[in-house]
Formats: sequence, structure tokens, C-alpha cells
Amino acid sequence: MGKRIRLNIPKGNGNVDFTILILVLALTLFGITMVFSASYYWALDDPTEGPYFYLIRQGAWALIGFIFMIVFSQIPYEIYGKDQVVGIVLLASLGSLVLLFTPLGVNINGATRWLNLGVTTVMPGEFAKLAVIIVVSAFLAKEPKRILSFKRGILPLIVLAGIYALLIYKQPNLSTALVVVGIILAIAILAGLRFRYVFLAVGGLGLLVISLLVFKPNNYQVRRMMSFVDPFKDALGDGFQAVQSLLALGSGGLFGVGIGKSVQKNLYIPEPQNDFILSIIGEELGFVGIIILLAVYTYLIYRGFKVALNAKDRLGMFLAGGVTSMLAIQVIINVAVVTSSMPCTGITLPFISYGGNAMLMFMMSMGILLNVSKKSRR
Repeated sequence: MGKRIRLNIPKGNGNVDFTILILVLALTLFGITMVFSASYYWALDDPTEGPYFYLIRQGAWALIGFIFMIVFSQIPYEIYGKDQVVGIVLLASLGSLVLLFTPLGVNINGATRWLNLGVTTVMPGEFAKLAVIIVVSAFLAKEPKRILSFKRGILPLIVLAGIYALLIYKQPNLSTALVVVGIILAIAILAGLRFRYVFLAVGGLGLLVISLLVFKPNNYQVRRMMSFVDPFKDALGDGFQAVQSLLALGSGGLFGVGIGKSVQKNLYIPEPQNDFILSIIGEELGFVGIIILLAVYTYLIYRGFKVALNAKDRLGMFLAGGVTSMLAIQVIINVAVVTSSMPCTGITLPFISYGGNAMLMFMMSMGILLNVSKKSRR
């Protein structure tokens, strides 16, 4: 008899957090299923695409993303603390954002968020999220007490956040700019940022919103931003997406109408496979389906922060905390937008919304998180 082959998956130090891996794969497979369901009639309406267009593309991006995740999980995270790597990441991310305002930038529906590379397009704003995680983590890990000094720690972070936010906002892409600022703030809090600065930041944002409402109440962007308060007031205009999303969620009830049976995806919600895919999930799987999905996200976020708290050094803690914070921020914003609890923004639901750039970025981020988990303290 030949020797028996055993699949050895050791536990403890030196091995990735297997639970995170399973949760990411489960979300990705569920996302492929829901992208197909949400996009079927939208793709069928375009004779050049065919009903399986988005299914095939999302499946391909998921496979490529999984390979990226495995590769990044094998790269020692300590490399992201080296000055040369940080410099390359910073210059590459800022340089790609600047290139958007050259002939390489592609304008779609009034927004220039894509770089034309010939064979494909790239969204520098998506990868800027991962870039700031690496840059800020390395900056604060190199000298942890910087965060206690306004001049040496807080001011450089404000300047960095301002540069990224301005370049992304000019695309225009306010939602991604806010996510980038949120990531930087989350890592700073993890590093020990005094809460008075957090209150000042939140207060400043609140004053900005109030000033816009007072001094520019009839401005188009301000009107659209505030349409979430009463989307039915302009149901065929600024509030159209929010209204259709709420109708989808309401139609789903407790258990949903069933996979593939959504009505709102039939050319009512524009591109339902993208930012508003959660509304289709709610219609087809109901309140129970959304609760289960959010429970999976919550547990993944919990495991991510657990990896951060058990990291062997500050660099690992900041990287894991930054990746997990990014995931949490995007889930919260997407849910808030779909339920008309905040203004409509172009934020994808991680691992589920259609899009190759977001899929690759999140898979790479999860790879870094998995590598940090390999070297966690007991």
C-alpha cells in the first residue's frame, strides 16, 4: 500500500487566519451570484454584451483577485515599512491620480476616474486607499510618538490627507475622498491620536456642511447631496436612485421574492450590479438575507481588528487596522446610501459590487491582512 496523503493545515503561529480566508471567499462567491442576478436584464438590454457579460467578467476578476491575495499573503509585511517601498507607493499613487488630468484620463458620465492603459482601464482612486494605508502605517510605525506632536505627526497627516482628497475630489469623486480621509483618521486613532483632534475634525466637517446649506441652498451639488432627506420630493430627478432602492428593499419584505425575481433590477435602478446591489439583495433575499450578509461582514471586521491587536509590532497593527477600517467604512457608507440614510455616493459593497479595480484592491488588502495574521502574537 502507498503512503496516505494528509492535508496538513497547522494552527497557531506561522499560519494565516483561515477564518478570514473562508469569509472572503464566501463573500466573493456570493457577490458573483448576485452580480449575475442583478445585471442579467441590464446586460440583455445591450446586444453587444449578452446576458452573461457581467457574470464572466466578475468571475474572471475574482479569480485574478484570489491569485493576488495569495501572492500578497506570502510577501512579508515588514517590506511595507522600508523607505524605498513607501516612496515608490507614494509617488506611484499620487502620480497616477495626476495622470487623470492628462489625455490618459477617461471621462465617463462627467467623471474622470479611469486611466486608459490600452488593454484595460485603472481607477487610481481605488488603489489610493491601499496606498495611504501603507504610507501612513509606515510613517507612524517608524516613530510612534509622532502622533502626540501636532507639528511632527498630525500636521503631515493633514497635508497628506488634503493632497489625496483634493486630487480625488477633482475627478469628481467625493465619496472616495472621504474614505481615504477616514482611513488616515482611523490609523491615527489606532496610533494614539488624542480625541480632541477627532472632535475638531468632525466639528469642522459639520460646519462645512452647514455653511453649504446656508450660503448655497440652491446649488446643484448641494441639492443632490441633500436629496436623501426626502428622496420622494424629486422622485424622477435627484432622488430617483434612492427611491428605487427603497422600493426594492420594501418589496423584499422579510424573506425576499427569491433569487432572480427582482423587479427593480429590470431597468429601474441604473446599473444595479454596481453601488446599489444591496437593494437587489434585499429585494430577492429579504431582510433576513441582508442581516446574514451584514453578520458575515461584522465577523470579518472583528477578525481583522483581532489580527491588528495581536500583531507582533506597530507596523503590522497599523496595516491590519487600516485594511479593516477601510472595509468597515465602505460597508457602512454603502448600507447608509442604499437605505437613503446619507447622500448617494459611488462607494462599492466590498467583494460583492461589480468592478475589477475594487475587487483587486480589496483582495490585495486581504493578502496583507493574512500575512500580518501569520506573524501574530499568541
